[in-house]
Amino acid sequence: MMRTFVIGDIHGGLKAVPQVLKKAQITPNDTLIFLGDYVDGWSESAQVIDFLIELNKKNQCIFIKGNHDLWCEDWLRTGEGEAIWLAHGGEETKKSYESYSEEQKQKHLVFFQQMKPYYIDDKNRLFIHAGFTSMHGVEKETFKLNYHFDRTLWETALATDKNLSKKSELYPERFKHYSEIYIGHTPTIRYNSSTPINALNLWNIDTGAAFTGYLTIMDIDSKKFWQSDQVKTLYANEKGRN
Repeated sequence: MMRTFVIGDIHGGLKAVPQVLKKAQITPNDTLIFLGDYVDGWSESAQVIDFLIELNKKNQCIFIKGNHDLWCEDWLRTGEGEAIWLAHGGEETKKSYESYSEEQKQKHLVFFQQMKPYYIDDKNRLFIHAGFTSMHGVEKETFKLNYHFDRTLWETALATDKNLSKKSELYPERFKHYSEIYIGHTPTIRYNSSTPINALNLWNIDTGAAFTGYLTIMDIDSKKFWQSDQVKTLYANEKGRN
């Protein structure tokens, strides 16, 4: 049986990744869609990328690019890390690369460059790290950085009356273009939830692995999900982004 899973923001917490894959009983027939932010936070960012490169040889994987991945890619390419990146987990990521050769770093740079800004599957489900602002859908976005940084899509979903019919003229246009939307970027723990949050036809799968939460994997057809241990317990002597 072929199944499709979506996985939330990892943020350098490598130990959580094999945990959730095992819990969900992932086989080589399963497709895995990662929503971005693989790096910055816990101490194993470079090692997460190694793991994903290998996993991609066994499974069909789709890697969406997050804002942290954008920053890390920039550093791998130029050797200069933006101040905002260094303050939000970039220092830990740089440390994770200390034993890596230039050749290994180049291999990772290629991996980052090949990540997708978003993905739409054959059932018209959209997978994107953060969001988009165009009323005409994701392809018509003028400001492409919104794919990695936007929070208005998520805020609109949360603020809209959940009983509103999709046929109503008040139903936000952006959500009508897709059967479902899956995002990461904004941890659900900010909304007192350590599990995925569904608002309108949008699912937020970032359950705060970088902070005090868990890494989540979800079967997008059944909506069943599995979670790692609390990631901070897997890295007991570290602060992560807390």
